Amino acid sequence: MAYLAPAEFVTKMVDAGESKLLMSTRDTLIRSYMAGAILSLAAAFAVSVSVNTGNPLLGALLFPVGFCMLYLLGFDLLTGVFTLTPLAVFDKRPGATWGGVMRNWGLVFTGNFAGALTVAFFMAIIFTFGFSEVPNAIGQKIGHIGEGRTVGYADHGAAGMLTLFIRAVMCNWMVSTGVVAAMMSTSVSGKVIGMWMPIMLFFYMGFEHSIVNMYLFPSGLMLGGNFTIMDYLIWNEIPTVLGNLVGGLTFVGATLYATHYKTQPKRVAA
Repeated sequence: MAYLAPAEFVTKMVDAGESKLLMSTRDTLIRSYMAGAILSLAAAFAVSVSVNTGNPLLGALLFPVGFCMLYLLGFDLLTGVFTLTPLAVFDKRPGATWGGVMRNWGLVFTGNFAGALTVAFFMAIIFTFGFSEVPNAIGQKIGHIGEGRTVGYADHGAAGMLTLFIRAVMCNWMVSTGVVAAMMSTSVSGKVIGMWMPIMLFFYMGFEHSIVNMYLFPSGLMLGGNFTIMDYLIWNEIPTVLGNLVGGLTFVGATLYATHYKTQPKRVAA
């Protein structure tokens, strides 16, 4: 499991950001669609494990399988491009502009959401036997998750919004650490181990991930959750996207870029 030094893997981060900015519209949409779908299936899997075993920790231990699969397949999550693509602009790479960054973020958001919505619809069919029965235990659990993490925040007003935002910041601090950790190794096993730890942490701690929520909340609405689309957008998705942006770019991307790529000269010994 070969390990790359920080200066080496941070260079890979900047290279990856440049590559994603210059990717074609078609490829960006396909890759982000598949990422949203795979991560959503992993979320459904983790909730299923938690409900069937009564052990949320076991669900969190197994959830990272989806993240590892989509990363190894070269697919893109919004949380990852929040962290990587601005680095190409910071480094003044040819063709890297803030307009290009916004374009990339918009395309990846669209693709992730479409993939998550597809899986939400498919799993809702499974949990209700083609909408012919009330949701099973897993479907009911997903509906209640949507309630607690929308109107549950709204009940606390500004304090609830602050809590939601900080959970989103903490989430992408961990998720983007997983993205970077995969670049520390050149072997599949090393990449998987590096990704697994921070992803497991964010899921068990109940932090807010914009793409996981693209699955959980539309699915919850289909399964009878007692909240509205506006509740979902205002009291979860929009603040979560903003918090994910701050967490990934500030605490992972910009920090590593500043200290390992644009390293300051060493002090002269007295």
